[in-house]
Amino acid sequence: MKFRRKHREEVGINLTPLIDVVFLLLIFFMVSTTFTRETQLSIDLPEAQGSTREASDQQIEILVDEAGSYRVNGQGLVDNRMRTLQAAIYKISAGDTTLPMVITADADAAHQYVVRAMDAAGQMGFVHLSITTRQPAGSDSGG
Repeated sequence: MKFRRKHREEVGINLTPLIDVVFLLLIFFMVSTTFTRETQLSIDLPEAQGSTREASDQQIEILVDEAGSYRVNGQGLVDNRMRTLQAAIYKISAGDTTLPMVITADADAAHQYVVRAMDAAGQMGFVHLSITTRQPAGSDSGG
């Protein structure tokens, strides 16, 4: 007598539901995680009280007006791009990055234009940089 053997089905684990659950967890964590860290800074700006410094003949002065136009040692520039500003600074300094640089900005000038002037000076290698300020009202001139 011949007994017929049952054909056994191969035992296997179906991975599709497991992969679905893993992807759902991955999407959940990606959506619920924040990658930016927002902080609040409390800044107390110092007042500019001190003695005035005499202007040197060998200095570079950058004037920034309310509209964002630049003047380097009194000479106006054709536009307010950084390359134009750097070319004007190089023309006056003749490559001497040890000269002191003074940035004078209008109170209503956008911060962007002042930072652009500082960035242009920094990229060229100037390290003696100062910003013109005004004495607070009601303060005496003596230090």
